[in-house]
Amino acid sequence: MTAPGADGAMTEFDSILLIAFGGPERMDDVRPFLETVTAGRRVPAERLEEVAGHYQHIGGRSPLGELTRRQAASLETALAAQDAARPVYVGMRNWHPFLHETLSVMQGDARRRALGIILSPFQTEASWDRYIADVAGAREKVGSGAPEVVFSRPWADHPLFLAGMAQRVEESLAGIAAERRPAARIIFSAHSIPLAMANASPYALQLEGAARVIAGRLGQAHWSVAYQSRSGSPCDPWTEPDVGDAIRDAHRDGARDVVVAPIGFVCDHVEVLYDLDVEARALAQELGLGFHRAPAANDHPAFIAMLADLVGRALGR
Repeated sequence: MTAPGADGAMTEFDSILLIAFGGPERMDDVRPFLETVTAGRRVPAERLEEVAGHYQHIGGRSPLGELTRRQAASLETALAAQDAARPVYVGMRNWHPFLHETLSVMQGDARRRALGIILSPFQTEASWDRYIADVAGAREKVGSGAPEVVFSRPWADHPLFLAGMAQRVEESLAGIAAERRPAARIIFSAHSIPLAMANASPYALQLEGAARVIAGRLGQAHWSVAYQSRSGSPCDPWTEPDVGDAIRDAHRDGARDVVVAPIGFVCDHVEVLYDLDVEARALAQELGLGFHRAPAANDHPAFIAMLADLVGRALGR
């Protein structure tokens, strides 16, 4: 695997591979999915049961697979409109279609070289490096003739991503009474990661930078960043503040409304639909705060346009 040069240009490729985390699409898949995600991590069985309950609470499935397929279909349409038509495939790290399954299909379709786009905005080992390593492992599993995968440039600061997320937040702010809107606190969230991992990567700086640009575009002075969905040993330091603590801080500062914008996630899935829409909402309501949650990027037109731009830049256009 290789990555494009500093200017983003690379030689020709015949397909696009969207690389995502994966998620169960029915309740029977939840526990096998969780076992795949936690393999080798010695996660207690009771914790797996707790998280399985989260899925049950949101309907027994994750919408991540469906949303990623919609992103792929929309990207195909956008590329065709730009005279850059290429098939777009979806490969998942932790559930079907697993990366090796997708690469096998691509091999059968006579695809030889794909542009891989990692669907994670902020870079660290868990959100970027492991994706690249898993693609390498999947290619080895497929064996001789597996398509080569080259990777797009990082996109945390891409203007179209930031524009799309600004619109998501703006739409949520519109749900607050006009007289309360200027004092609303925006909380930009991303997945918590071990502090040692954060210190060795641009993850936290990218989150802070994106949040600052989005808040600036909206003219909102009251904003902060927070982390959510922490896992792992409670003895190890992870990135903070937790989104719950950020909500409490907003309440102490006199805010009457909070808008939580999960800009570290590109799809609404369990860590958004349960950790925010259920747990964070309940905390805000307990404190007497109005709670508003901006959607993730999903298939927002600006996000799809950004994906198409990544392809165009990789083609040197």
